[in-house]
Amino acid sequence: MSSGYRRLFELAGKTVVVTGGVGILGRGFCRGLAEFGANVVVADVRGDLAREFADELARQYATGALGVACDVADEASVAELVQRTVDRFGRIDGLHNNAASKSENLAAFFAPVEDYSLAEWRKVMAVNLDGLFLVAKAVGGQMKRQGGGGSIVQTASIYGIVASDKRIYEGSRYLGMQISNPPVYSASKAGVVGLTRYLAAYWGDAGIRVNALVPGGVESGQNETFQQRYAARVPLGRMAQADELVGALVYLISDASSYVTGQTLVVDGGLTAW
Repeated sequence: MSSGYRRLFELAGKTVVVTGGVGILGRGFCRGLAEFGANVVVADVRGDLAREFADELARQYATGALGVACDVADEASVAELVQRTVDRFGRIDGLHNNAASKSENLAAFFAPVEDYSLAEWRKVMAVNLDGLFLVAKAVGGQMKRQGGGGSIVQTASIYGIVASDKRIYEGSRYLGMQISNPPVYSASKAGVVGLTRYLAAYWGDAGIRVNALVPGGVESGQNETFQQRYAARVPLGRMAQADELVGALVYLISDASSYVTGQTLVVDGGLTAW
């Protein structure tokens, strides 16, 4: 007799909201959820792209998809996201709280600690941490109104649990600019981990699970110097590919992880093993 373990990963009939849905990682996350049968709500500040990508998902995977313009740092915008999702699909079963900002002003974003402006700090925090709280609060509240249950996954970062190695960034460039790991990024992502644990404990009695997905470095246009130096710090000897994070998300959203909450699932090629 079959044990039916495969069905634990199936998402058919479930509705999952993904913030930052048209970003570097967001598109792969949305595709993975749709392939496993979920109705996917693609939420992004770039509304036109979100709607266009949702239409693509619906055609490719024959599942429900909705694109919504959403600024996660705006409470009214977040409330509209939840309402539009419920109006379309009736409920919310999962949330991938994935939106993040690296600022349009890259010079300010990558500035050294001694020169980092409070204005830039607050701008990034408004999305990376405040925004995650606003979305989690709104979706968790909706899950409770539905009678409880559901899974919330929040994207943190390897730099939210360990410090970055400055030596990796010597001579490293991204989009033609000298890069670093700025303090606001580490602080905001560490905050995501703390918030995740808090919410897991807070909503546990409602059956709402909350976990953090912690990616290591993902190859996304960094120059060869950076990729080589980063890879030298990783037991698997390379950076991640975006699609290598999708399986972890499907696991955390699905019933396959029904007794997992308050955890940080690290997908880093072994970097934190050393």
